[in-house]
Amino acid sequence: MSVLASEWLKIRSVRSSHLTVSISLGGILLGLGLAWMAVDMYDHATPAQKPGARLAELEEVVLMVPQLCMGVLGVLAMTSEYATGFIRTTLTAVPKRWPVMAGKSVVVGAIALFTGSAVIFATYFVCRALIGDRFGGLYQIPFTDKLPLLTALALTVPVFALLGVGLGSILRTTSGSIVVLVGAVYVVPIIVGNLPQPWSDLLGSVMIGALPHEITRDTTTNTVYGSLLPPVAAAAVLVTYALLPLLAGTWLLCRRDV
Repeated sequence: MSVLASEWLKIRSVRSSHLTVSISLGGILLGLGLAWMAVDMYDHATPAQKPGARLAELEEVVLMVPQLCMGVLGVLAMTSEYATGFIRTTLTAVPKRWPVMAGKSVVVGAIALFTGSAVIFATYFVCRALIGDRFGGLYQIPFTDKLPLLTALALTVPVFALLGVGLGSILRTTSGSIVVLVGAVYVVPIIVGNLPQPWSDLLGSVMIGALPHEITRDTTTNTVYGSLLPPVAAAAVLVTYALLPLLAGTWLLCRRDV
């Protein structure tokens, strides 16, 4: 509990934490703006155009905002201590070292879970209220039917945060960790999507963007990724994205000099 309290104090005491959380919650405003534009375009369309009008689910569009911001928060939670030299004080107070990673992971993961859930569910309800029965009733699907997918989408945000903590511990540099985070999660899927079949579907099925739909077996929307994994396997892959870097980072923290 003392380690958790100290990690919470460190995170809430720096401006970057407040900034990343604020930008993440700004995803709700982005969703509101996109929904408003979509409604305006639909209402000004001709009667012949309206039946064929389609819209992406906006909560999935804005999801990248909290994902990236919380990933950066996870990176900074680790690398900022190396940049300032405060890591020596931390490890003097907690000589076993692994509780430091555990404490950071719990605090950062909890912040990311709250932020991600707020953005996803608030965006969904805002879009449901504004869009109504437009775009073929996209937002008329009962909320209980959408709840599993919305929950799975929200859970990807703490996965990004924990991935950031792990990368920060492995690389110990802010810029390098963020580059790897962005490249692994946003650049690699673009490359995979342009591969020939069946590699595109095979590798696309293990991308983070594909996992919420695979976990919930949601088929109400199309996905640019593959959809070959069963729910249990998809959930295991999602956990691996967070757990593997954390384990590697913890092992290196315990063995390397600071």
